[in-house]
Amino acid sequence: MGNKVLVEISARHVHLSDEHLEVLFGEGHKLTNLKELSQPGQFATEERVTIKGPKGEMARVIVLGPTRPETQVEVSATDARSLGLSAQVRMSGDIQNTTGMTLIGPAGTVVLHKGVIIAKRHIHLSDQEAKQFGLEDHQVVSVEITSDDRSLTFGDVVVRVNPNFRAAMHIDTDEGNAAGIQGSTQGVIIK
Repeated sequence: MGNKVLVEISARHVHLSDEHLEVLFGEGHKLTNLKELSQPGQFATEERVTIKGPKGEMARVIVLGPTRPETQVEVSATDARSLGLSAQVRMSGDIQNTTGMTLIGPAGTVVLHKGVIIAKRHIHLSDQEAKQFGLEDHQVVSVEITSDDRSLTFGDVVVRVNPNFRAAMHIDTDEGNAAGIQGSTQGVIIK
């Protein structure tokens, strides 16, 4: 394994609670699995919503499954500015004291009072992978990306360890564009 890790770009997306899923798509609606993602049990769905802020909206934003206890919207800093939001960089799930927005689905609308974040760059690792890399949960590392024209070293990368994870670093579209990444690439972990 060495010190190389898959680096994937995570574009804007929404995680819905069961309650908000039914408001947006109708009573009894279940998410439709379109494609499995790199993290076991996580999937892209056929469902899409419009996200709306004070200055604009973005249509056809993908919903990821499965549902979660609380609704969360992940956008890039560029998206947040376009929507007129002052979103904060946070780890997924850390939505207390964050900004809200409006979600519009085919069956209804949800006004969120919190839940919009810019996801902090992070690396998912299983327990075994963390041991092989010599890393621990919540450790902060850097990851070097080499590309033809835009090589870049990302600092402040948080390691997340869980037995259900699979090795992959997630960055948003702004970060991917800054490093000249199209699709996915490999990065080198620097402790």
